[in-house]
Amino acid sequence: MLKKDVTFFNYLYDNYSATINGVIYRIVNDVELAEDLTQEVFVKIWDKISYYDPSKGRIYTWMLNLARNKAIDQLRSKGHKKNRKTDFLENFVNPSDNSLTETLEIDHIGIEAILKKLPKELLQLIDLMYFQGYTQAEIAEELEMPLGTVKTRLRKAILELRKQIVEKN
Repeated sequence: MLKKDVTFFNYLYDNYSATINGVIYRIVNDVELAEDLTQEVFVKIWDKISYYDPSKGRIYTWMLNLARNKAIDQLRSKGHKKNRKTDFLENFVNPSDNSLTETLEIDHIGIEAILKKLPKELLQLIDLMYFQGYTQAEIAEELEMPLGTVKTRLRKAILELRKQIVEKN
């Protein structure tokens, strides 16, 4: 069983941090996030070094498994999914080239007025699904409601929107 030894830890960090960072980066595909997760993995290595069992494998393999698991956990986290959706949409909602936004005719089919006629609970579902990119399962989890209820209410909202659009024309 290994104990917390600063010299040994420094050796591990100096010799394996680049590899650990590379493994994490390949999973998360984000340089800053990979660096943050690499630091978190080494803190975990420091905290959990007494749990390492040499009879089960090399320390390098153990460290790689910690790194891989940390990166996968990050990708699966609710916060990461929301941030990815927001970051992705931000490029389209707020384009950096303002000349494009000046020439666009905003809401020329009147969808904003039609959406305002929906009840708030249906509008919230439409917003999450179509404007924020959530799946039905993610909406159910976010709003803490059964998936069947989400599906039924989304169907009701779409039918209501269809009705409003037909009436407008």
